[in-house]
Amino acid sequence: MRRSSSLLLTLIKSTKISPKTLVKPQISTNPLRFHLTQVHTWFYRSLCSSPEFTPSILPPRQRKIKEREELEETFESATTTDEIMSSFKELERTLDPFDSRLGLACLKVGQHLDSIGLEEHERVLGFGLRALKILESSEKNSISIAMALHLVGSACYDLKRFNDSLGFLNRANRIISSLEREKFGGFDIRPVSHAIHLQLANTKTAMGRREEALLNLSKCLEIKESILEPNSRELGNSYRDLAEAFAAVLNFKEALPLCLKALEIHQNQLGQNSVEVANDRRLLGVIYTGLEQHKKALEQNERSKKVLKNWGLNSELLHAEIDAANMQIALGKYEESIETLKNMVQNTEENSETRAFVYISMAKALSSQENANFEEVKKCLQNARQILGEKEFENPDRVSEAYVEIASLYESLNEFETAILVLKKSFDMIERLPHQQHLEGNVSAKIGWLLLLTGKVQESVPFLESAVERMKESFGPKHFGVGYIYNNLGAAFMEMGRFQSAAQMFAQAKDVLDLALGPQHVDSVEACQSLANAYSAMGSYALAMEFQKNVIDAWASHGPSAKDELKEATRLYEELKKKAFESLTGGVLMENNEEDSEDGSETESEGKKEANGVADRSEIFRQL
Repeated sequence: MRRSSSLLLTLIKSTKISPKTLVKPQISTNPLRFHLTQVHTWFYRSLCSSPEFTPSILPPRQRKIKEREELEETFESATTTDEIMSSFKELERTLDPFDSRLGLACLKVGQHLDSIGLEEHERVLGFGLRALKILESSEKNSISIAMALHLVGSACYDLKRFNDSLGFLNRANRIISSLEREKFGGFDIRPVSHAIHLQLANTKTAMGRREEALLNLSKCLEIKESILEPNSRELGNSYRDLAEAFAAVLNFKEALPLCLKALEIHQNQLGQNSVEVANDRRLLGVIYTGLEQHKKALEQNERSKKVLKNWGLNSELLHAEIDAANMQIALGKYEESIETLKNMVQNTEENSETRAFVYISMAKALSSQENANFEEVKKCLQNARQILGEKEFENPDRVSEAYVEIASLYESLNEFETAILVLKKSFDMIERLPHQQHLEGNVSAKIGWLLLLTGKVQESVPFLESAVERMKESFGPKHFGVGYIYNNLGAAFMEMGRFQSAAQMFAQAKDVLDLALGPQHVDSVEACQSLANAYSAMGSYALAMEFQKNVIDAWASHGPSAKDELKEATRLYEELKKKAFESLTGGVLMENNEEDSEDGSETESEGKKEANGVADRSEIFRQL
């Protein structure tokens, strides 16, 4: 995702925002270049044209005004960093500390430093805060204040102060929204709005709030659609960017039409053999894989590779080859995949990151064979770990993700302890990467599940509880992944004998999975079964029987394919009926055998307890 501060300077090449356009529209080439001389000269000339105004004839004052105008022109014409900084210092000397022109000048300097990519984020923040303070002293909810807020938010993002960044950007967005509602005239605020939404998307993604970031990215596309030509190359890139964002949260259905639209635009504008078309096809391959349409995925990948090869883009081609091998694995073409990967090993550098990824895919292909040689699989994984261990500080993002894939392969080999070890290594890396919060939740969930699987129940709970919070923040509270973690938490509490807590977790799992997958989905039915089991363990047989009936109905809707599941669910229901009857008759016998040693009076709480007991018994009798 590109920096919004840079894009703010280049978003619309045919449109330029200058201080003169603060008064009336003007076509230019830079959407955020402030022409201080023009705006303030305009105000001055407007004032001079008034019949009530008589200009001063004192030479010293005229000379001061002329000197300031020349300094402003010098500052506005400056392009290099040295020129901008030196002319700013000269201009600063002639202006009052809270002169709005000084605020605009600070804004221009901050934007320039931000856009050239220097690692001077504190310096950018300083100019942004200074501009904001000056402009707020003389203006209220203006476009220039929104720009200053955007600059400060961008600097905070670079400094990894994400909460601060979000606060400044949300305020900037409120100002822009207010100006849009008021139909602010004389100034095209759409590029500014785009930059703010793009930076909001960056910040929310860094915080793991990817579902919210999608809303901002969708707004970015909407703005570009209103400004750019319908089939422009840049609009095609925007469609692809949004498709990638949806694919990143596993929403492949939303990603597909966006990527197809990007492909259509790029084909029309650039032809079949352009790099942009190749990138579109490669993303399509990922999306089709996510939709389990593996033949279509492989077709798009092959077409992408041809273009990349023609352009001599060897690095991109190697990664496309790895994608192709993984698609062949998904199609069950293990031998073809292994041959492809063996050739790639020869074409990659010995200790390169790419070779590590080749080894991972090789391990995947080998482990998928019917008569898998597990020692060969482990050897590939060990080779990959050895290479990646040397790249942890060089590229922590990709290495941490690779470790997750390696751990999954160890899990498939029943090497659970090794899988946990690799996952914890990945987790330690991810914790130091604030923008990988979504992956942190996923890894934490995997660790918790494997600890639960290996009997380390107490140790699993903190990982699972942390995972559910991270996943909710990243993907929303109704994402199916959240449902699975709730289910695992329920299983952990069942093992610990905390049946009420288990029932709460299973209930939440059922709610999420019913919504995300449908109540008839296998995983939703199993969550319902777990909930029935939890109520049974608590002795709440009426509730247990109610949910067990739901399980029976769900399996019955699957037809003959779920014959065994339906039989087991029916058996469990009959068992619940028996337990319920025994608990009921046992309770009646105990009541009849009690001695009448009391005077027959009961406290209010005892009366309530008996009333509840009668209600429970009535419900059980109704179901029996």
